[in-house]
Amino acid sequence: MDKSKIKKVVLAYSGGLETSIIIPWLKENYNNCEVIAVSGNVGQADELEGLEEKALKTGASKLYVLDLTDDYVDNYIIPTMQAGAVYEDYLLGTSHARPCIAKGLVEIARKEGADAICHGCTGKGNDQVRFELAIKHFAPNMPIIAPWREWDIKSRDEEIDYAEAHNVPLKINRETNYSKDKNLWHLSHEGLDLEDTGNEPQYEKPGFLEMGVSPLQAPDEPTYITLEFDQGKPVKLNGEAMSAKEIILKLNDLGGKNGIGLLDIVENRLVGMKCRGVYETPGGTILYKAHSYLESVCLDKMTAHEKQRLSITFAELVYNGQWFTPLREALTAFVNKTQEKVTGTVKLKLYKGNIIKAGVWSDYSLYSENIATFGASDYNQQDAAGFINLFGLPIKVQAMVDGKK
Repeated sequence: MDKSKIKKVVLAYSGGLETSIIIPWLKENYNNCEVIAVSGNVGQADELEGLEEKALKTGASKLYVLDLTDDYVDNYIIPTMQAGAVYEDYLLGTSHARPCIAKGLVEIARKEGADAICHGCTGKGNDQVRFELAIKHFAPNMPIIAPWREWDIKSRDEEIDYAEAHNVPLKINRETNYSKDKNLWHLSHEGLDLEDTGNEPQYEKPGFLEMGVSPLQAPDEPTYITLEFDQGKPVKLNGEAMSAKEIILKLNDLGGKNGIGLLDIVENRLVGMKCRGVYETPGGTILYKAHSYLESVCLDKMTAHEKQRLSITFAELVYNGQWFTPLREALTAFVNKTQEKVTGTVKLKLYKGNIIKAGVWSDYSLYSENIATFGASDYNQQDAAGFINLFGLPIKVQAMVDGKK
């Protein structure tokens, strides 16, 4: 990259530690270039407060705040949830937000005639891949600046040192300096005491959890909810019609209060290392459970089993930043077909971190009480004899051949 040609840079800006110090760093190392900060609003709520003032004070020429929440929910979260995609128990909250944000970055870069796009992802993580693959999809020839792969800063403590030396205001301190990522789907925590896998997460410590409470601090009375789906998409909560985004936000509140959706995981990063994180995904955990519950009565065995196998591939594509690929699009087409009759209502009981099934109803249910009952039914049990003879024929023949030897 010829730095002399970089006059205007679009920066993926969150206002967090990394992106806050990147603005002065870019101006120092890229010819005092113009820096246009872009924040993709994917539901990080209070993190957007005071963002424009901070960006301008640290050297940005302007700040764009893109409301991506509906796009994020409808075109990334819901398709992933319908696929049942889970990466090693992780519900992909950071993973599917990155391509959504990157698409918005490219749109602003084109609008502003930017010479490069910059992000604050470290060289050790997955997000650098997710951002850059999406940027390559929409702007194949756009130069990408990744300061973590250029500067001499080696740790978050050194980042704080740089911030203090350049009068960059921070909301954190060295003792609360968890690496966090927040959106309307989840909140992740990494670093500090969590880097030692022998340390229990401080769920009961005031201020650690932000989207809910520890199951130990949840109410002693359960909360019942009903969720209605239409072709695999959530459309009603407790009988009230809502958008998918509204349902997720309400489930976050209900789930959080009941200690739902906490995950402590050592996951296999794309870059080869194992990393420990704690995730809060209250609403998403409920939504996945409810959707799976409904699918259990609506999908036939062969489709359900094949979908379960492909969900692993889908999850790996999302986790690895390969959202904008032919394979992901093909898998989504398959999933959409499977969802045509995933319509019905699910009842769940939320209690101290647990999601307990409490009922499921669907006009497309393949479950027949008349057939499955232990009482009298139309099922002819004598039919089983012929079925077993044919199903077991290969085993019988093998035993006969082995017996001859």
